[in-house]
Amino acid sequence: MYFRIRMSNNWNYIYFIAKKLQRKQNVTDDSLQGNKKAAKPITRIAILSISLAMVVNIVTIAVVEGFQQEVSRKVIGFGSHISIQKSGEISLMESAPLMKSKKFEAALSGIEGVTHVQSVAYKPALLQSRGNTEQKEILGVVLKGVDKNYDWSFFKTYLKEGHLPAFKDPASTEVLISRRIANDLHYQLGDTINAYFVKQKPIQRQFQITGIYETGLEDFDKELVFCYLPQVQQLNDWGISAEIIVEDSLYHDNLIIRAQVTGGNGNYRYDWGEGFENTPVFAMYPQKDTVIRLIAADYWTFMDEPVGNPDSREGETAIPDTAYLQIRLKGDKLALNPFEKDAEGNLKKKFLSADGLHYELKAGSKTVDLEFFPGNGSYREYIGSYELTVADFSDIENQKKKIERAVEFNPDFRQQVKVNSIKDNQHDLFVWLSFLDVNLAIVLILMLIIGIVNMGSALLVLILVRTNFIGILKAMGASNLFIRKVFMVHTGQLILKGMFWGNLIGIGLCWLQYQFHIIPLDPKVYYLNTVPIEFSIWKIVLLNGITLSVCLVALFVPSLLISRINPAKSIRFK
Repeated sequence: MYFRIRMSNNWNYIYFIAKKLQRKQNVTDDSLQGNKKAAKPITRIAILSISLAMVVNIVTIAVVEGFQQEVSRKVIGFGSHISIQKSGEISLMESAPLMKSKKFEAALSGIEGVTHVQSVAYKPALLQSRGNTEQKEILGVVLKGVDKNYDWSFFKTYLKEGHLPAFKDPASTEVLISRRIANDLHYQLGDTINAYFVKQKPIQRQFQITGIYETGLEDFDKELVFCYLPQVQQLNDWGISAEIIVEDSLYHDNLIIRAQVTGGNGNYRYDWGEGFENTPVFAMYPQKDTVIRLIAADYWTFMDEPVGNPDSREGETAIPDTAYLQIRLKGDKLALNPFEKDAEGNLKKKFLSADGLHYELKAGSKTVDLEFFPGNGSYREYIGSYELTVADFSDIENQKKKIERAVEFNPDFRQQVKVNSIKDNQHDLFVWLSFLDVNLAIVLILMLIIGIVNMGSALLVLILVRTNFIGILKAMGASNLFIRKVFMVHTGQLILKGMFWGNLIGIGLCWLQYQFHIIPLDPKVYYLNTVPIEFSIWKIVLLNGITLSVCLVALFVPSLLISRINPAKSIRFK
């Protein structure tokens, strides 16, 4: 009756009895026989199983979280959260040109959640190795053209040598390459790279290495080289590029003035001052000072198609380019003397500039001064894609839909484009990362099952060993619920002890790997060169809470054995 009246609902007595059981369990007693003597190693094994389960679960969570965070962060660092490119294109690195629009860029920057907008373009290239050996090594890479607005914060972290490109010169040839490319081609900081581009006629460009980075993301390190955006825009032959040339031969003693145009769709029209026509050449004999202006554009069917029109019925037309030729005469301007020729029958020129764009021709008593002003090209008005950074990457799909609506209903942007997230552009990679969640769940469940089974076994052993003790408590009036609470608290103390050591060892191992990168990885397989660790305090706390709760709930079934113990028989049990 004492138990029923004074102790039935008093947790202080429950904790006191459980503590006494725990203390007695820790005392070595050689007089114990059979099951009683086996109880101690069994409880130790149960504690060890909980500790190992916690170690495995903590390490698994830290590694999986590390893989997902590190790989995602590096992939996003090479690209962006959201990209906008020409619709119909599959590969971001081979997309058709997109006309730039200041109004559209401002509209994108004004979308809630968008923190940064930048313009980029891509161009495949072949890099030649450094050295004077006869056999040169060639490496295929992709140039990523970026402008002064590019966000370099990611590469500041992984910059190993030199500095990031500043692009102070409009014709800057500065490049940022990876250590992997530098090692493969034997380049060092400050060297000049020879790059070759496959076009109708292969061309060579030289770039200056100003910085070397290393991220450890092998697939990207061995491929991407960063340079100034206008270099890529020009190499891609976007837009129209026009210039006026004077041929070396004559047509009935007249100069042959010809338009030289590249880019666009290849079907050109020319405006020499009286509207567009399809005549790229004419002949003239200058008798007065004049300026010849050429506007070159492309078209599909009709000469009067709008220029730079993104939604023409036949197709998109390029932004035109304008070139000039200034003619100044000296001496008798009205004289009709023939032009002087060299031994090969070509016009005899007296160059007045090193670039060959300014020279004089002699025609008897008259001197014709020709100065050429090639067009700047409209390639600067085109980009490969817009890259957008958003504030919350976890909400990227909703942010993508919001941007799609903004693009679709923007009256200042009439081009057909598509909006992709980084998960769309790197679909296979992010699918692989999502599979890690499945692996994580399997490991956590297996470890919890192992812990539950071991603790259940330990509780059954403790009940069997303490059968006479249970009988005495029942004889004194203790209820089955009271005794079950005592053993649940006693077993819970064992669980907490195992969890404590498991947390200590698991977090310690993760800290060692985080600080010293002890375990390496093959970057060709895992994208990283060392096992990544990401500490998530709330996940570790949640893991501990779930482990303790599940184990205690799972112990409810074996504790039911207490109700089946008969006090009269159990007191005699030894």
